[in-house]
Amino acid sequence: MELDNRKQKILKAIIEEYTRTGEPVGSKRIAALLDITASPATIRNDMAALFEMGLLEQPHTSAGRVPSHMGYRYYIDHLMQPSPISPMEMASIEAMFNVRDPDPDKLLSDAAQALADYTHCATISSTSTPPEVFVKRIQLIPAAERTVIIMVIASNGSVKSRVCRVDFQVTQNICEFFTSFANDRLAGRSLKEISDAYINSVAFAFGDYTEVFTTLLSAIYSLCKEINDGQFCAKGTTNLLSYDEMKDFSKDLVLLLSQKQKAIDLIPDGNYEVKVSVGKENSSMELSNSTVVVAKFNIGSSRCGTLALIGPVRMEYPKLIPHIEYFAKMLGELLSETMEEQHLN
Repeated sequence: MELDNRKQKILKAIIEEYTRTGEPVGSKRIAALLDITASPATIRNDMAALFEMGLLEQPHTSAGRVPSHMGYRYYIDHLMQPSPISPMEMASIEAMFNVRDPDPDKLLSDAAQALADYTHCATISSTSTPPEVFVKRIQLIPAAERTVIIMVIASNGSVKSRVCRVDFQVTQNICEFFTSFANDRLAGRSLKEISDAYINSVAFAFGDYTEVFTTLLSAIYSLCKEINDGQFCAKGTTNLLSYDEMKDFSKDLVLLLSQKQKAIDLIPDGNYEVKVSVGKENSSMELSNSTVVVAKFNIGSSRCGTLALIGPVRMEYPKLIPHIEYFAKMLGELLSETMEEQHLN
């Protein structure tokens, strides 16, 4: 779709004014905003042409126009000029990530919450686990007479634990024996290798103790699977309830975002750095009046991290896109550093 220079300026002005005010924009307002030698009648004619092309809509019989989803798409692809992040904003984001020995789960949660608070939108942070991640250590910790804590620590910094009731008297000697035995057979193996069949083979190797330790081995298998399945966090979902233009689907969308797999399915497939899906470009009906902005990032050598922003189509794209890119960059760098440190230790 080709637009001449004046129509591009008019469309850009309408979108940016509507994004700022939420009100339909008329030709007189455009004439006041733009430094072009054109009469209000000429601007009205151009606005009518943009309307015929599907780039503008007329919500009611007033003279004002609002951008359509197609108009926003054209704006993002051809007219938008990203606003650079200020040094103060960079410092503020970097301060959030300036932590020692970060826990990956908490890091993803904090990043998603900070981005949701900044944008007043919903956010999703998720990771898939790189194939090179392995079990670093298994630890069995006595908790009570017949209760232990089983802990799995992975090479990417992920730590998962579970409280288990057991059918034997817990002693320090038993915990040390199990920890040593489990580490001999599991530490150093990739998470993908820790299958149900492999755990059964480890159980068989316990000999007479097989039945005694079945519960613990089953817990290890579950914890390894949790780490291998990756991390997921959704924050700021109730922010969506405050947008009038999303009221038809916002409650359904909030419910959808509370379900891990359905929320992840909302994110477009593909190997990209940043992708913006506007309105009906999204695959889900619940997103038909929303925009999804997704930034992907590397953890180590694998592009397996995702940070997504979900909000109204009337977003301040020039500001929000650079921010989500910077958030994703910092998140990926810190998670990569954490994984590298775990490899070296």
